[in-house]
Amino acid sequence: MNRPASHISSIRNLLANSPDCASRFLWSADNSVSLQDALLGTSLDGRILELAGRSVLLAAHDQLASALAIMELDGVARRLIICPPDVSPDHIPALVDQAEVDAVVSDRDWPTIGQQRSPLHVRVSSAVAPAKQVDVDPVATEWVLLTSGTSGVPKMAVHSVATLTAPINGSKGSQQGTDVVWGTFYDIRRYGGLQIFLRALLGTGSLVLSHAGEKPADHLLRLSAHTVTHLTGTPSHWRRALMSPAAGAIAPRYIRLSGEIVDQAILNTLRAVYPHAAIGHAFASTEAGVAFEVNDGLEGFPASFVGGQGEVEIKIDDDSLRIRSARTATHFVGHDNSALADSEGFVDTGDIVEQRDGRYYFQGRRTGIINVGGLKVHPEEIERLLNRHPAVQMSCVRSRSNPITGSLVVADVVLRHPTDQHVSEIKNDILEICRATLPRHKVPAVLNFVPALNISPAGKMARHNA
Repeated sequence: MNRPASHISSIRNLLANSPDCASRFLWSADNSVSLQDALLGTSLDGRILELAGRSVLLAAHDQLASALAIMELDGVARRLIICPPDVSPDHIPALVDQAEVDAVVSDRDWPTIGQQRSPLHVRVSSAVAPAKQVDVDPVATEWVLLTSGTSGVPKMAVHSVATLTAPINGSKGSQQGTDVVWGTFYDIRRYGGLQIFLRALLGTGSLVLSHAGEKPADHLLRLSAHTVTHLTGTPSHWRRALMSPAAGAIAPRYIRLSGEIVDQAILNTLRAVYPHAAIGHAFASTEAGVAFEVNDGLEGFPASFVGGQGEVEIKIDDDSLRIRSARTATHFVGHDNSALADSEGFVDTGDIVEQRDGRYYFQGRRTGIINVGGLKVHPEEIERLLNRHPAVQMSCVRSRSNPITGSLVVADVVLRHPTDQHVSEIKNDILEICRATLPRHKVPAVLNFVPALNISPAGKMARHNA
């Protein structure tokens, strides 16, 4: 067991001050570990000294093994690059090179990367073994998180324990009791999931981890078996979960959404299905951190959030949301020379907003705009309208190439009752509403009814433009 010095803020130091670690657990689909055992033992086969001061790539397949390694390596490794399991193997050599990786922690055989650098390989387990105390020179570990939403090599944003835990104190979801059980549809190796992991560790609760490839019904039944009280995910996660008959097996008292635009339809549906839950949504990104939480039951956020001088400063520039706070990543690591923040320290999130009646509403991502004959279309605006239809469970709007207009708008829709005999009438009704509500260039040229939609590993709608 390693014990970093108390003046270094590390996960294990912070956890040592948390209550009842022996009765709090990390649960995966296959295993469980008490926080007390994780605090006192090792998942790294006692090889922590070999990893001290190194730049470590954590690339475990098992999420519980990753959680244990994170706890053990913070305050020991100089740099910890947390690699989600869906990162393309073709991108690994570039990540290893740019982050100066000299050690890899994984739960499987590690291939030869084919570069001059030959990293040390240490195997991690999803079980904890007893360990003797080991004296390790403490360091303030750089936490490196990979950005999502790009087809190229992901950018690597640098955080610290301080930037990652800053949003936790005072947030509504952190007001916990001794019976709190967190659950999340996220993977903890992404920013959204990592936030929930830290909330569970540094609060008073346990955590039910998601499992790659697990059916929504099976995950919901596991959450029910552990009596989940606090549950988080993207709107797409929640829409997919609500399609399952097992959605009624859980009774959370706190629900949180983030990672995608939250529309009124999903908020209203969650309120109807879980009437006793407090429901909130948060804006957060890997680069900007957690900017704010909205707990008034409405989509968007109050205009009063903008222009204040509090812990988080928000401004709107060129219709784009920009954030400055102690929660943002400090910089990018590697050969990418793009600046994370502007000269005033604001991070441009790339999220476009519009103010109406004292409130800001998200329109979509700057990079996600569909160009129809020179006119801009935000897919999320159309999805918001489609999702309000009582027959629609969820929708995805994407573009299709067109030789005349450049692109056409295509909408894929999942019906609440896919065996409905009146699908042609539903289709006509949806298109009539679109024509009456939207400018002509935003009306879907093609409307498809599909059995399911693709959700990315990060929990976001996967838009496969054609």
